[in-house]
Amino acid sequence: MTEELELILSQLTQPDNAVIQQATVQLKQAFKDPAIIPALCAVMSGSQNPQIRQSAAVMLRLRVKKHWKKINPNDRESLKTVVLQAFMQETEHTVQHSLSQLCAMMVKHETPDRWPDLLQLLNQATKSSNPHDRQVGLLLLNKVMESNPEPFKPHYCQLLQLFTVVLQDLQNPTALYYCILTLTAITAYTGTEEMNLMRSIIPHLIVALKHLIKADQSQASEAMEVFNELMESEVSIIVPHIADIVRLCLEVGSDTTLNDSVRVKALSCIAFLIKLKSKHPPPGEQDPEDREDDSGDGTDDDNPKHCSAQIIDTMALHMPPEKLFQQLMPMTQTCLASENPYERKGGLMCLAVLAEGCADHIRTKMLSSVLQTVCQSLSDSNQVVRSASLFALGQFSEHLQPEVSKYCAELMPLLLGYLSSLNQAKVGHVTKAFYALENFMENLGADIEPYLPTLMETMLSALNNAESLKIKELAVSAIGAIANAAKELLVPYFPPVIESLKGFLTTTSEEMRSLQTQSLDTLSVLARAIGKDVFSPLAAECVRLGLNLTDTIDDPDLRRCTYSLYSAVSTVSPDCLTPHLPAITTIMLLALKSNEGITAHVEEDKTFVLLDDDDDDDNDVEVKDSVEFLEDEPDTDLHDVAGFSVENAYIDEKEDACDALGEIAFSTGAAFQPFLESSFQQVYEMRDFPHEDVRRAAFGAMGQFCRAQHLVWKEIPTEANHQALLKLLDVVLPCFVESVRTEHERQVVMGILETMNNVMKSCKEEAFKNPARLKEISHVIRDVLKKKTVCQDGGGDEADDEEQEAEYDAMLQEFAGEGIPLVASSVPADKFSPFLNDLLPLLMNKTKSSCTVADRSFSVGTIGEILQALVTAPGGAGVAGRLSNRLLPVLVAGARDSDAEVRNNSVFALGCLAQAAGPICVTDYPMMLSVFSSMLTKESDLRVIDNLCGALCRMIHSNVDAVPLEQVVPALVGCLPLKEDMDENKTVYSCLAMLYTHSPALVLGLMKPIVAASSQVLGNSKVDQETQSTLALLMRDFAQQHSAAFQAAVSSLPGEQQAALSAALS
Repeated sequence: MTEELELILSQLTQPDNAVIQQATVQLKQAFKDPAIIPALCAVMSGSQNPQIRQSAAVMLRLRVKKHWKKINPNDRESLKTVVLQAFMQETEHTVQHSLSQLCAMMVKHETPDRWPDLLQLLNQATKSSNPHDRQVGLLLLNKVMESNPEPFKPHYCQLLQLFTVVLQDLQNPTALYYCILTLTAITAYTGTEEMNLMRSIIPHLIVALKHLIKADQSQASEAMEVFNELMESEVSIIVPHIADIVRLCLEVGSDTTLNDSVRVKALSCIAFLIKLKSKHPPPGEQDPEDREDDSGDGTDDDNPKHCSAQIIDTMALHMPPEKLFQQLMPMTQTCLASENPYERKGGLMCLAVLAEGCADHIRTKMLSSVLQTVCQSLSDSNQVVRSASLFALGQFSEHLQPEVSKYCAELMPLLLGYLSSLNQAKVGHVTKAFYALENFMENLGADIEPYLPTLMETMLSALNNAESLKIKELAVSAIGAIANAAKELLVPYFPPVIESLKGFLTTTSEEMRSLQTQSLDTLSVLARAIGKDVFSPLAAECVRLGLNLTDTIDDPDLRRCTYSLYSAVSTVSPDCLTPHLPAITTIMLLALKSNEGITAHVEEDKTFVLLDDDDDDDNDVEVKDSVEFLEDEPDTDLHDVAGFSVENAYIDEKEDACDALGEIAFSTGAAFQPFLESSFQQVYEMRDFPHEDVRRAAFGAMGQFCRAQHLVWKEIPTEANHQALLKLLDVVLPCFVESVRTEHERQVVMGILETMNNVMKSCKEEAFKNPARLKEISHVIRDVLKKKTVCQDGGGDEADDEEQEAEYDAMLQEFAGEGIPLVASSVPADKFSPFLNDLLPLLMNKTKSSCTVADRSFSVGTIGEILQALVTAPGGAGVAGRLSNRLLPVLVAGARDSDAEVRNNSVFALGCLAQAAGPICVTDYPMMLSVFSSMLTKESDLRVIDNLCGALCRMIHSNVDAVPLEQVVPALVGCLPLKEDMDENKTVYSCLAMLYTHSPALVLGLMKPIVAASSQVLGNSKVDQETQSTLALLMRDFAQQHSAAFQAAVSSLPGEQQAALSAALS
């Protein structure tokens, strides 16, 4: 049979389809013969043709993979012997590679102790004095260990001793390569007994990598993965060597004679280290000079320049800003002052990528100076510098809000002037200008009004006249940003904008696809921004337009944008969406189920994949078909998958489908009920998706489904709806809690905490119907505040509180802290009290003067919100009263803080303490009033003054007889109207209404200033309707009961305020 089989295999390699098909039929027949295994063994070891020997090895591996237990025991033993003999006598590297993979597959089924000959061969070959034998032995060891490392654990110490020797054989780079790959494979499985040997290997490993880089950069790039594995699995091993590893990576990253791939790999190792262990920062070494030509289009992300910017971005996200800026700013300032334009560009790029991770630090300590630098660079003589300054301005606009918008008067004319002077032919540069303008405009709110005519004239002109589709696309995107800021101010420009967008969206031209996608995005923004009355007439047409587009064009980006459009329409006109929910949900659920755009990377022979049916090379379809019968299951074995990659468009589509399903469910309420279960099941599956943005969106949608079901139950309060809600909460909330603890990505955990907070805010006590829920949620909040979750590196302890931390780490804790008052408002205070006693010290630790402003502000603000929740919680007065002695010193110290926001939050919290504790803290009133009185005489921050008014009113409301009204109320009225914190109007005017009943003479004596203040509150869109009604009642009573005094007060007002009063009272 051997000769016959060899002939068949040779025919399979012929370039003739007819021959291949005939050979395939013969091969299928041959595989029915029990003698096929010995025959393949004979061909594998005896054929003179290396390609046929390799084919036999591949076929044996496929047979072993799925049918090992079906192979005759004698044939198994024979195969074990033959494969080792074939391996040692083989001279062709590609065949050796396939034989080593066959051995590796067999090791998955046979433990090492049942294959002593393999261990003996590995031992002899890897220690051979012949360099080639050592190299081949290490190849076999690598494949076997990668396949099944755990059973070899008893031999790890022996292996590590071998690696120590091999890593010093610097003249044999291939041996170094396989040795390092094997070390990478076993690192995750090593334990304490191997620690010392692992530590001693690191210096040899660094030297070996330096030599491997000189010999083979591609292999070196792959081998450097060992650092990531060591950092992730056994970081304590490398801590003593961090400086040497970082130095090596920086040397490689800055060596412009090397390939980009190895340089990027080296720099990404640094980024990985920073992200994983930000408390062990690498030594500050200057980045290489950036002298490359700026001719690229900016789309090549895989280069050392881009990777260096990513490292600074990673440092900003994961390290304390004070430490980072101390090292980085002197270098950045040197670059900014350089004669070399590329160094100036580098300095600006550095400032730009610091903005996200160090936003608070830049906002509070250096915003004016960095903006001045960027603005000056806009007029630099070199275009690459101007482009970098536009990018920096866009980043600042995105991350440094709201402070950066206060520079509107300086920046808007500069940006508009710059845009008008540009050469439209230089599309790349125009794109950067639009990026900066768009990000800056988006957050301006009503401040955009003076610039609106110029802006819209520019954009409409571009839509109608620009020849470049890219310029039109930029203008469409900018209109979306303008709409976000301008809201209803954009109404006069709405008709021409809509006409243009409709024109773009109804064309079928392929070249218009990108413009269509952007038009859909902007249409979604307009739906949310322009106002229900204006957009509702178009809602049904928009839904039909979206469905028509997805019916005729198969494009993930376009589909994604239609999902956002449906979502936006659901908030404006849910009824328009209801008839189309079956079609819309079907499309989105298909997008979530689809594997389109996902590629599995299978660990297979890198040079010979002709007969391997796990390979996805479409050119080999015929040959693949010929061996498919070897397996009962032709699909890829997940154990052989090294990883997955997903095209960005499909990731974005899944993310937007999750977001849209959640919002549509919430907006359409009962109409979505038939689709809720199927949508939930599919979204729930996405919580383990490889890409973090999809996971975050899935958790967000799960929270929205809970809120949607709660809304339906409130509107239709049947027992079935109630049970459906409780069932949903019993799945979702434990999933949130578990994921906060185990999720690796900080951004995903922030998203989970945010959506869990939204669920608690909406569902209140229903979220805690399950008796276990209060403890679970309280404990996970505690774990985040103590930095004990996986994404916080799981090693937090009390000593860490004094250490500086990255701003994003602090932000994560803020999301957790925001949950505490939500729990407090959802359960009886006595039930929550034991958990609150655990959580409060963690908040109070962040009020120390040594903590950052952000920490101090967050902690006293959260304490204030907890006390506010206790005002209405059953039993809240008793709990607040018991806490008052602990909290008063902290809050009084906060009221004297140097930062206005900390003072503001502390004053608010003191007022809430007085309101929540009621009579229990009356004895503290004199001290609190003294603090407030002192502040009123010298406070200049308008928001703090507003909150002082609110706090005094809470004290009066709670214990009117404990406040010296004759002194306090005139001072209070003298601060009206409120200037910044409009929410406090409710507290203030309900207090004045109460005082009018309690002490009418006092209030009537202050009628004139009260009427003057009221004239600016009545009709003010920023003040809620309930407060306006309370105030209108008070004014009417003044007018009816004390008409003369009231008329006198009114007549002293300017005409505009008189008209406002008159309109409100008519």
